[in-house]
Amino acid sequence: MPLLTTPFAELDLIRQPEQSDEPLQAFDAADEYLLNHVAEQGLTLQTRMLILNDSFGALATSLAPHAAVFSSTDSFLGVQALEKNLVRNGQAFDAVPVIPASEPLTGPFDWVLIRVPKTLALLEEQLIRLQGQLAPGAKVVAAGMVKHLPRSAGELMEEYIGPVQASLAVKKARLLFCTPQSKTFQPSPFPTRYTLDEPKIELINHANVFCRDGLDIGTRAFLPHLPKNLGAARVADLGCGNGVLAIASALANPDAHYTLVDESFMAVQSAQENWQLALGEREAVIRAGDGLAGQEPDSLDVVLCNPPFHQQQVVGDFLAWRMFQQARSALVTGGALYIVGNRHLGYHSKLARLFRGVEQVAATPKFVILKARK
Repeated sequence: MPLLTTPFAELDLIRQPEQSDEPLQAFDAADEYLLNHVAEQGLTLQTRMLILNDSFGALATSLAPHAAVFSSTDSFLGVQALEKNLVRNGQAFDAVPVIPASEPLTGPFDWVLIRVPKTLALLEEQLIRLQGQLAPGAKVVAAGMVKHLPRSAGELMEEYIGPVQASLAVKKARLLFCTPQSKTFQPSPFPTRYTLDEPKIELINHANVFCRDGLDIGTRAFLPHLPKNLGAARVADLGCGNGVLAIASALANPDAHYTLVDESFMAVQSAQENWQLALGEREAVIRAGDGLAGQEPDSLDVVLCNPPFHQQQVVGDFLAWRMFQQARSALVTGGALYIVGNRHLGYHSKLARLFRGVEQVAATPKFVILKARK
């Protein structure tokens, strides 16, 4: 793989989760453009710098030896990548303090570098949290590949921080320079809330939660077909989002034991709040993680999953396939994975390569609900 070469360092970087023969690199031209700009401006070791949405740690690993760098992300995999890339390039794994996106920022910051995220609601929430956290004369610069940089990103920066000037494009990347101004404090529109009819529950959704304004149609198709009569089964909601699958299942299975896991810190925060709202003090394990990578083998009876079909801007079934493999490892013999997926994704044949038996539980014109038994 190519090295990231900038005035700060020459780095060997990896993505997370790792793949053999990885087809994609862990940085892009927007990272290079941003780092070259910072190098022109100059830094000192006393410069307090906040980096937002640094996908695999390319920015923080480059800058950590040159400033007091803090990284904030909503991705557990992003944290994992940063730690591995720091060590891979001769630095301590904890050289850069990490602030999960679900937690408040603690300024003041002299520099803020932003990789514009796919979900603009996340960007909006991050900009709102920057209010009052910028040092006098702070520099705020956002970056993205032109094809992934909507005009509304600059508009949000202008609304919450100050005027924005766009750079010329270099290697199909662009920078947005934002000049902070004194503004009236604006409250956040997040979290959002909506109510389900069946089961009758209210759901809280923080800014980066998938389908935060209403139930996605895949989950809507899945809910009526969740397994019943589970007794004291050990159940995981893999990629739990706001926790709706586990909560609906738990309401129907009062003796079952639940683990909810997602790689988004804001999803986990939403799931924790929703679980408490619907189920009070009933015990559950709710955590951020790399799917079921940390789960003991043969420790689950049932896994529920509405798998993602993209990682940031990259579309594909790599993450879903990995989740299926994790589920198979974590399930006991005879245990079952239940999933919902778009018909055209062909999950039936993929699951048949891993599991003893795969059956279709239900179908709609767009989705299939499948049960795969180990």
